[in-house]
Amino acid sequence: MFHKEGHKIIVFTTAIIVTAILLIDKFVTLSWLQMLLQITFLVFFILILQFFRNPKRNTSFSDKHLVSPVDGKVVVIEEVEETEYFKDKRLQVSVFMSPLNVHVTRYPLGGNVVYSKYHPGKYLVAWHPKSSTENERTTVVVENITFGKVLFRQIAGALAKRIVNYSKENDSVKQGADQGFIKFGSRVDLFLPLDTKLKVVLNQKVKGGESIIAEM
Repeated sequence: MFHKEGHKIIVFTTAIIVTAILLIDKFVTLSWLQMLLQITFLVFFILILQFFRNPKRNTSFSDKHLVSPVDGKVVVIEEVEETEYFKDKRLQVSVFMSPLNVHVTRYPLGGNVVYSKYHPGKYLVAWHPKSSTENERTTVVVENITFGKVLFRQIAGALAKRIVNYSKENDSVKQGADQGFIKFGSRVDLFLPLDTKLKVVLNQKVKGGESIIAEM
């Protein structure tokens, strides 16, 4: 199953790949070179399909648990000053996605969207300390009866050139549901209350919509 954000790209890529393979078969006479080029195009096609895959996830719905919004690796756990919305100290947890990870962003908790804003910006590598405040990004705050308000931020990386954010203020959202998509490498930051009990550690691999990041 592929995410809707990839449908046009997959159709376009399929047409390009088929055309390229037919041209290679017709104009490249050396059999070893012909095979090498065709395999290269097929590998590229498989990578595109893998990037836009949208696997079903079994979210165990709970207002006491906050699940990972994306697939990837936990790269930051620290107390920081959140300057855009809360303007106070929060516990930041960041998950980095490589180009091989599923890039669907899912709601880490259910509740009501009270803030949603897009910020144009740079394309620093996603693990750069300033990427959270200087890169292209979207900020979404969901209010939940147990956690209160939780902020999460989609951040573009060096390869990511488009962030898709479905969140609109006053939306009622379901934990684990699609929130958006980030194309070609990125990260997501979560900003949690300081008294949140974390269930992850640095460098832990997590799965969007399933892995529990924290509990209250």
